Amino acid sequence: MAAEQLRGREQGWGFQRRQGLIAEELIGAANELGAVHPHATVVILVGSSSLVAHRVVGSVAVSLARHSPVPLVVVP
Repeated sequence: MAAEQLRGREQGWGFQRRQGLIAEELIGAANELGAVHPHATVVILVGSSSLVAHRVVGSVAVSLARHSPVPLVVVP
């Protein structure tokens, strides 16, 4: 449904389905996109977690903030 709504826009959009740890898979996808499109700006956009446990143990956003090789936007 999202692909249909985005079709025809100027920006390039793509969707992938992956299995694994979320932060690692997002970083892997960003690295692959950067390799295929070396002049493109690759950005990871994620939402922050509202779960208290994630503040103690860590969340995807925290892991990405520590390890992302590309710009990261965390939406509260």
